[in-house]
Amino acid sequence: MPKINPSIFRAYDIRGTADPTEQKPQPDLTPETVKLIGKGTATYLSRTYGAKNMLVGRDNRLHSEKLQQAFIEGLLESGFDVIDAGLASSPMIYFASCHYTPDTAANITASHNPKQDNGIKIVQKHAHSVADQELQEIRNIIEAEDFLQVATPGTLTTNSLVAQDYQNKIVAITKMATAKGRPLKVVIDAGNGVAGPFAPAIFRAIGCEVTELFCEPDGNFPNHEANPEHAKNMVDLGRKVVEIGADLGIGFDGDADRVGVVDEKGKHYTAEFPIMLIARQLLKSHPGEKVIHDVKVNQALIDDIKAYQGQPIMSRVGHSYIEHRLNEEGGTLAGEKSGHLFFGKKFFDYYGFDDGIFAGIKVIEALSHYTETFSEIFKDIPIKPSIPELKISCPDERKHDVTEAVKQHFLDLYNAAPENQKPFECITLDGIRLQFPDGAWILSRYSNTSPYLTLHAEAPSEARLNEIKELVFDQLHKFPEVKLP
Repeated sequence: MPKINPSIFRAYDIRGTADPTEQKPQPDLTPETVKLIGKGTATYLSRTYGAKNMLVGRDNRLHSEKLQQAFIEGLLESGFDVIDAGLASSPMIYFASCHYTPDTAANITASHNPKQDNGIKIVQKHAHSVADQELQEIRNIIEAEDFLQVATPGTLTTNSLVAQDYQNKIVAITKMATAKGRPLKVVIDAGNGVAGPFAPAIFRAIGCEVTELFCEPDGNFPNHEANPEHAKNMVDLGRKVVEIGADLGIGFDGDADRVGVVDEKGKHYTAEFPIMLIARQLLKSHPGEKVIHDVKVNQALIDDIKAYQGQPIMSRVGHSYIEHRLNEEGGTLAGEKSGHLFFGKKFFDYYGFDDGIFAGIKVIEALSHYTETFSEIFKDIPIKPSIPELKISCPDERKHDVTEAVKQHFLDLYNAAPENQKPFECITLDGIRLQFPDGAWILSRYSNTSPYLTLHAEAPSEARLNEIKELVFDQLHKFPEVKLP
């Protein structure tokens, strides 16, 4: 049996290399290993949930089709009936799992990762994530070769209606306003990812005037990384928005579960601002509602939710954790700094999963209620010096222990201080977020998808930002395996 790298079974999906690289000449995900993952997945889902079938899609990476075929082979050999959904975004697969109610669903994708990577996102009924320990159980089944033994293989069918049904649902629950007295002009940058064949049509269907940028699917991602979280990937979008006088630019990641925006001046905004805009619309009609956000967001979002009479609820980072917290808190709205936005049934008539295209639609819908431009709406939001994300190389097998050691150091400092002289508040939902009395904060955690630690911070001044950064760096210096910039 081919050896499978255990580190590809991550917190909320399976992800690894699918092409040989200089650092890793033997890829993690080959047709042989992915077929085994298909068999392990079918075995686990059958034994745990009584599942008998799965709907499977794929993104447009160069190796996604052959890996999808291998994954399906593993499912079929395990007796699962399989529905091939073809090319699809991850949210389209989540939608299909809710709309058609197959027992389970999966998408072959590595989201925003580099082109040599690929992966598998798995959900059970109603798009509930198969994550964390469940993925480890699948790994254990594969390593033990404890697969389902069936007399008759499953059957394979296709579903070519997912894209149209997905579009119909979004259009049906979108209500554009006419505050500007004209259709909104939008530029869509798919980053050559899987949003390209689908997003422009949906935005046109709700009445927008759409200009397409890098919407041709290309698994080489030749123009920029398909990751709208980072401003460097939104430069071309910003230029095009200014060039044609558009109201907004909207960018998507590789599998279209994340969204990013640039305003009418071409300026990139972190995800806190789209979340704010949608939250304001929600809270105007439903004050007091909860808005869930991850531990990485800037203080401006938390303050804005409170200012509009909402309840900000902090969560761990990650699809499965946010989804769980959203359901736990009543299912309204949730968002992550990385650009994942989640919409529940309570007010959005949606299914509670993260959806970049639907998030972009909701941003445009909210903007259609304003005569002001996007930049004018947020002109009074203070922008403080910040570290949006600093990636610090650390081996997968060490990143958890390093993070725990850093967390314990600051907890010890907090506990040793007198009650009325606490130097900071410690939030330990995910790594540790230190919240200082002057409004500064810093978060140190490890990535659930890659071999690095991440640092996020915000402070009233650059000097203060460097000061709190050095507090954490002083601790990380104690670990030689951590490669500080």
